[in-house]
Amino acid sequence: MPELPEVETVRDGLDRLVVDARVSGVEVFREYSIRRHAGGPALFAEQLDGAVLTAAVRRGKFLWLPIVAPGGPASLTPSHALVAHLGMSGQLLVRDPGEAGDWTHPHLRVRLHLDGAPSGARHLDFVDQRTFGHLAVESLGPTPDGAPGGHGSDLAAVPASVAHIGRDLLDPAFDADAVVAAIRRRRTGLKRALLDQTVVSGVGNIYADEALWRARLHYARPTDTLRRAEALRVLDAAADVMREALVQGGTSFDSLYVNVNGESGYFSRGLAVYGREGQPCPRCETPVRRDAFMNRSSYTCPRCQPRPRNARW
Repeated sequence: MPELPEVETVRDGLDRLVVDARVSGVEVFREYSIRRHAGGPALFAEQLDGAVLTAAVRRGKFLWLPIVAPGGPASLTPSHALVAHLGMSGQLLVRDPGEAGDWTHPHLRVRLHLDGAPSGARHLDFVDQRTFGHLAVESLGPTPDGAPGGHGSDLAAVPASVAHIGRDLLDPAFDADAVVAAIRRRRTGLKRALLDQTVVSGVGNIYADEALWRARLHYARPTDTLRRAEALRVLDAAADVMREALVQGGTSFDSLYVNVNGESGYFSRGLAVYGREGQPCPRCETPVRRDAFMNRSSYTCPRCQPRPRNARW
């Protein structure tokens, strides 16, 4: 599943290519891709047709485009947003209609026709091979702390489905002390806490393993035994690794993880442990170990990250 760097790469492309555009038409090719939108395809199209996309915003792995309602001036404060959850394979692709012509992707689910984009008319296509992703128009509600809802807009509002999601490590309003306290209060394994999007958002399996390796902590370390400095160390490591991944467009292992132009990221070449079972640890050359974890895998260096005796999954 795309994590913060991959979703931020998409958000950045949308910010540059579709913000300030007006939706001139909506086509829904697979109703399941808007299953979270009450009212079905007709209401989905009605709420978007004529609306202006005012920003591209992200919190953790969640992405939304605040909209001014059809017929309203673009200067109005948005009350709704087009929310996109990419799931495991969702892509938002920006296409030139002239270039696209009759272009259709075998997994094209929804297409927005856009006028007035920064570089002219565009198609915004939602492509999703595995169909776990979805789009929906949702109302925006105020943020509890009064800070902007996410990266990409100063609007202190979030969609209803994102309200329970914690701020991410790259958010200026991220409260590290509060998150450290929340992690240390839990009785669980450290990686489980990092993956809990209500505590801190944006960290998934890949960047959790990389951050834990950098912090020299094992994924099964009981959170209630962590010292404050250790908890801060792993959060700082996660933020650092995600910033580095952003420079390279995120991590792509196949054609499913791409930016709005359909291009893959290259951070997979810089991973220290994730997906490197049996290969030497870059720090000590001990072979990397893979363990089954929550129907996925965890990768560690047995020497740099010794398993604690009181391990907790």
